[in-house]
Amino acid sequence: MIDEQRTRPVLVGDERATLTSILQWQRDTLMMKCSGLTDEQLRCRAVAPSGLSLLGLVRHLAEVERGWFRNVVGGEDVRGYFPVNEAGERTEFRVDDADVAGSFAIWEDTCARSRAIVDAAGSLDVTGSYEDQAYSLHYVLTHMIEEYARHNGHADLLREVIDGTTGE
Repeated sequence: MIDEQRTRPVLVGDERATLTSILQWQRDTLMMKCSGLTDEQLRCRAVAPSGLSLLGLVRHLAEVERGWFRNVVGGEDVRGYFPVNEAGERTEFRVDDADVAGSFAIWEDTCARSRAIVDAAGSLDVTGSYEDQAYSLHYVLTHMIEEYARHNGHADLLREVIDGTTGE
């Protein structure tokens, strides 16, 4: 896998630049894990009995970006992109007939909106809230790095099963 297109993390200096560049590195890593695959490969649940797929991870992370950045930090009330079904189950991981290009467009747009919210924040101490709990932008950035890192580990395993490709 070629990683030249990934944002290089800022290693010294400004904390905001370091956190945002590491988060972007994680986003770029997910995109790299998905690159070069067919729609069917992106939908593939490659590790039985898990329902995880690369496309499901992209859709899930669009929801996580939306929730933390738009709703918590940005104070918006944006409902889920992939709402619960009649049984009350989350649907972002249900990808059998999901629109692959549309799902990636939602994720990319949401990431762009997240970056704009972070850029507009006066400091890392800016807070938002969810269910009467305050969260600082600093916490949200750190949490999102952890969220992507965990799911990129899943993506690495999925990609290896799909076509044998491994890498950071």
